[in-house]
Amino acid sequence: MSTEEKSLNFIEQIIEEDLKNGLTQDKLRFRFPPEPNGYLHVGHASAICLNFGLGLDYKAPVNLRFDDTNPSKEEQEFVDAIKRDVEWLGFKWDKECYASDYFQQLYDWAIELIKKDKAYVDSISSEEMAIQKGTPTTAGTDSPFRTRSIEENLDLFTRMKNGEFEKGTHVLRAKISMRANNMLMRDPIIYRIMHAHHHRTGNDWCIYPMYDWAHGESDYLEQISHSFCTLEFLPHRELYDWFLNQIYDETKVRPKQREFARRNLSHTVVSKRKLLQLVEEKHVTAWDDPRMSTISGMRRRGYTPNAIVNFANTIGIAKRDNLIDVSLLEFCVREDLNKIAPRVMAVLDPVKLVITNYPEGKEEWLEAENNPEEEVMTYRQLPFSKELYIEREDFQEEAHKKFFRLTLGTEVRLKNGYIIKGESVVKDENGNITEIHVTYDEDSKSGSGSEASQRKVKGTIHWVSIPHAKEAEVRMYDRLFTHENPDGNKEVDFKEFINPDSLKVITGYVEPSLTSSKELDHLQFQRLGYFCVDRDSTAEKLVFNKTVGLRDTWAKVSVQ
Repeated sequence: MSTEEKSLNFIEQIIEEDLKNGLTQDKLRFRFPPEPNGYLHVGHASAICLNFGLGLDYKAPVNLRFDDTNPSKEEQEFVDAIKRDVEWLGFKWDKECYASDYFQQLYDWAIELIKKDKAYVDSISSEEMAIQKGTPTTAGTDSPFRTRSIEENLDLFTRMKNGEFEKGTHVLRAKISMRANNMLMRDPIIYRIMHAHHHRTGNDWCIYPMYDWAHGESDYLEQISHSFCTLEFLPHRELYDWFLNQIYDETKVRPKQREFARRNLSHTVVSKRKLLQLVEEKHVTAWDDPRMSTISGMRRRGYTPNAIVNFANTIGIAKRDNLIDVSLLEFCVREDLNKIAPRVMAVLDPVKLVITNYPEGKEEWLEAENNPEEEVMTYRQLPFSKELYIEREDFQEEAHKKFFRLTLGTEVRLKNGYIIKGESVVKDENGNITEIHVTYDEDSKSGSGSEASQRKVKGTIHWVSIPHAKEAEVRMYDRLFTHENPDGNKEVDFKEFINPDSLKVITGYVEPSLTSSKELDHLQFQRLGYFCVDRDSTAEKLVFNKTVGLRDTWAKVSVQ
C-alpha cells in the first residue's frame, strides 16, 4: 500500500512501519476470531471490515478462526451463522480455523511450561483466588499450592485431562508474579476443568484453555502477523506477549497484538450477553429479529452488505471508544437502496377513491418506470381502474394553503396516471370518510404527449387499483430502544429503555407485480420508505419489513 493512495489510519501506519523494518509483504496475514457463542452484531461488522479490508488492501490472506474454547456456551448454529454473515458481507477467508484445532498442541505446550516451572496446578476455590489476587493498588499473595513440585503438577494436570476431577477442583495457572502491577499477570489461569460436550471435539477433552492462552498461541500457529483487538484487550497485551515468549521460535513470524476502539451504535446494545437476554426473554422474536443489531437482523430488515461496509469505512477506526449515531448507518442504507430498489405502489393506510366519470368495468395498464436511478431505464405495467386506494393522509376535506395533495375542488396527479379533481366525500355514521369521489381528465394521461398531460398541478399521489391490489402484512419497525445509549448507565437496566412501539403490524395493499417478489428483495414503496420481503412471505400472503424511511425522522441535524 502506498501512502500516496490515501491517508493512513493508525493501524495501517503500524503495518507500514513493520514493512519498513523488515517484515516482508508475503508474511502479512490477518484474522477475524469470533467466539461462536452468539450471532455477530454491528460491532463485529466493523471488525470484519477492518481485518478483511486490510487483507484486500495488502493482498494478504485473512483467516476466519473460531475461538471455541468454552463448550458450555458454543453451538454449531452460531458457527454456521457467523460464516453466513461474513460471506454475506462480501468477504472470503483464506483458512477456516478453530482454536480446537490446536487443543493438543496447547496442551503439549502447557506440559512444557510445567516442566520449566512456569505453570502449576492450583486447588484453591475461585472465591479464595479472587481474594488472593489482591487489588489494583495492593499486591496479591502466593497460593499455598504455588510451590508444588513439577512432578506433582504434571501428575495432577494429566489427571485433570483424564477427567478424574470435578469442575472447580483444580486449575492450571501460569507462574508469573502475584505482585505484578497488571492484575492479569498475577498467575493467570491457563486451563480449567469443564465436563461439557464440545461441538467439534465431542467428549475428548475435560479441560479447556482460557482465551488468553489460546488466542496468542493460535495466532502464532497460524503465523498471523497482526492481531487486531478492541481496546478492552489492551491490558491483555502484556500477557499475550509473555505467553508468546515461552514458545516463540525466532525463525517464525511473531504476531503483534494492537488495539482499536469500539464504535458503539446509538439506540442499540452490542453485548452478545444482552442480545441473548433479549431473545430468551422474548423481547424480540429471534437473533435475526429486524430490530436487533445483529448482522442477521439487519439483513432481514433489508439493510444491504454494501451499506454496512460503507458505514464501517465511513466511521473508520479510532483509539478512543465512541458512540456513533445510528442515523449515519440509516443514511448509508438509504443511499444504497436509492440506487438499487425498484419503485413500486403500495398503500398502507387506505381510503377508497372512486373516479365517477371513469367508464364502469374499464381496465387499462399504465407504464411505470422501475427506478429513475437506473443507467438504462426499465418499465413495468400497472393496472388502473375506476376504484383505487390512496393514502388517507393524502386527502383533506378542508386543507390549509400549503397542503398540495388532494382536496375538494383541487387537482392532483395520480402517479403514472391521470389528473383528478376532488368532488365530494362519503362518510359513515361517525363522520369518518369512507369514500372520496373525484373526476378525471381523460386527456391528461402521463406520457401521452397531449397538451393536458403536460399541464402542471401542485401535487402527485400514489395509489393502487382496488380490483388488482394484493393484501400484504407490513411490519413497521422502529428503533428498539428509546434512549440513545441504553447501556450507558450501569445503575439502570437497559431493558427499561425498550421502545414499546418498535414494531407495529398493519395491513396494506400493494400492486400485483409483487406477488412474484422473493425473500430479501428490496423495494421502495413510493413516498413511504424502503421495504424488503420477509422470509415469512408467500405468494398467498405477502409480508414486508420496513427497512428505513425516505428521510430521517429522528436526527437532530440533517445528514448532508
